[in-house]
Amino acid sequence: MMFSPAGFLAIYRREMWAWFTTPLAYVFLAAFAFAAPAFAFNVGRFFDTNRADLAPLFAYMPWLLMILMPALAMRAWAEERDRGTLEILLSLPVSVSSIALAKFAAAWTVALAALVATVPMWVAVNYLGSPDNLAIAISYLGAFLLAGSYLAIGQALSAASGSQVTAFVLSVLASLFLTMAGLPLVTDSLSGTAPAFVVEALAYSSVLERFAAFERGVVGLGDIVYFLSLIGFGITAGGLQAGASREGGR
Repeated sequence: MMFSPAGFLAIYRREMWAWFTTPLAYVFLAAFAFAAPAFAFNVGRFFDTNRADLAPLFAYMPWLLMILMPALAMRAWAEERDRGTLEILLSLPVSVSSIALAKFAAAWTVALAALVATVPMWVAVNYLGSPDNLAIAISYLGAFLLAGSYLAIGQALSAASGSQVTAFVLSVLASLFLTMAGLPLVTDSLSGTAPAFVVEALAYSSVLERFAAFERGVVGLGDIVYFLSLIGFGITAGGLQAGASREGGR
């Protein structure tokens, strides 16, 4: 069955209803709205930089998203399996690709709402000085793409896992790998034992290197393609895993 816009919208509305008719989305948004300023003000020492910008916020954004996005992604497929609704969902006249994409889009919408919750900080730095608002907007775009990448990978692992807890742990580990892959701590430790192309491939796969360009206010086509490829891979892998579950149940 091919992708169905009507089916996509139906599942998207179902997922959004599930998020916002329970405390889940509100707890997540509150946690993000608290954690992001806490990282910027305390860990990033926002007031000690004497600069009117959001660099301290975006410097720690990958590490914050690395924990919170798996928490957002873990319920995508694992909860359906826990509740026994996965078979019912997959039996609907909607393609698995439509279901997978709708589940991702709904979670990405919640992630977008979390990023929007930090906009008051943007307003505050404009009150305190004259920041480069275009660079800040580009940094937000990078954070949105990064959040989507972590979400897609997390949902793929949710489809492959037997429980939400397992999905969360595996997603955090996968996100940690993608985040730390290009750090000198990792590449330097491998440079003496691993082939050079392996070390270069790890550095190339690091989300930190890609996100750093957005932090500088630079939009690179290669960086956008990288994040979109991760998102596409995660959505596809999750859909294939769910499809295999349906085939296995027949």
